[in-house]
Amino acid sequence: MISPKRAVDLSIALPATLLSAPVVVVLCLLIRLESRGKAIYRQTRIGKGGQPFEIFKLRTMVTGAEFVGAGLAIQQGDDRITRLGNWLRRYSLDELPNLWNVVRGEMSIVGPRPTVPVQVQQYTDRQRGRLAVRPGITGWAQVNGRASLPWPERIELDLWYVEHESLALDLRILTATVSMVAAGKGLYKGETGGWHPPSAT
Repeated sequence: MISPKRAVDLSIALPATLLSAPVVVVLCLLIRLESRGKAIYRQTRIGKGGQPFEIFKLRTMVTGAEFVGAGLAIQQGDDRITRLGNWLRRYSLDELPNLWNVVRGEMSIVGPRPTVPVQVQQYTDRQRGRLAVRPGITGWAQVNGRASLPWPERIELDLWYVEHESLALDLRILTATVSMVAAGKGLYKGETGGWHPPSAT
């Protein structure tokens, strides 16, 4: 039997995917015109229960950006971000294809943002608790600082969400997300935010 949360996810994601499809097509064409490479970026992320899945996003950086420069760390003004990509990130339009992941059941509209395998490998037993729910397009940590948050604080906010998950809280997060996107806050990690790769020893 489908859960109430999954029913809400589908009621939002299905029509949103159909309505946004023409926009995604146009943006894909513009991305291809601006720089070489595929318009849809795919990356392995870790979902509920530690299961890997492939996330879909509109490409905002030059092809192969994760293998050059600062790697997974992205700062404001990063020269790997294309001009169009900077605009897409500003309004979170690069995440429109995440709706496909919601329809497929790999993500939810609201939940902890999915992280890459190397980050999950560094989780403590407590931090792995954020994998108890489907990852989301937006979440409690997203509306409380986003990428600018120090990594441990971001995970603690996600854990708080897991412990207090409810449809009422999801509605509160969705409402706050509108304001967050409009303001464009927390897009980049800054000096203290974000995840830092382990130091080589």
